Amino acid sequence: MSGFASQIPSMALLGSGFTSEVGLRVLLSPLGSNIVLRTACCSIGIGLPVYSTFKAIESRDENEQRKWLIYWAAYGSFSLVEVFTDKIISWFPLYYHVKFAFLVWLQLPTVEGSKQIYNNQIRPFLLRHQARVDRLVDGVYDEMVKVVRSHQGEIRFIRAMIAKLLGSVNEVVPPGQRLGEIADESPSAERNSDSESDSNHDD
Repeated sequence: MSGFASQIPSMALLGSGFTSEVGLRVLLSPLGSNIVLRTACCSIGIGLPVYSTFKAIESRDENEQRKWLIYWAAYGSFSLVEVFTDKIISWFPLYYHVKFAFLVWLQLPTVEGSKQIYNNQIRPFLLRHQARVDRLVDGVYDEMVKVVRSHQGEIRFIRAMIAKLLGSVNEVVPPGQRLGEIADESPSAERNSDSESDSNHDD
């Protein structure tokens, strides 16, 4: 395997610790690289887990599904805390570096950080307050249903506006690229045009 990897440059780079070196450089880069670190946090914290969750669902691997359910519970709890504390703690030096390292720690198979947080913090808290949280969730759901029912007219209006907007976009698109016209081109229409061209040749 090592001989095969050495024949392919990209695999040789991966095998030589290239990815870990890049990761360390991102973590230890200057403070001006917050845009790079925010992108890395989004990719590591959301992008990669979304794809891994998709793979777990499609493969029907219950262990992987449980693993990523636990990750999303941990990540969701972290996001809730971050909503209320981000404006304060984001001013601290190396905040995004620490956040990036934390998101990596949540997913590392060797430490299973998300499982530790779920078993030690989230699960005991929710078991203690489950009845109260259930009442809160039911109340929020009931209020959402009431709001939707009381604004049926506005919802229908918005739906009609979206339909009109899509219709006007379809008119702006060149005729050859419209979805409706492409779908209307049936094999019978093609055969008719072929037969017309054949008759022209016969004449």
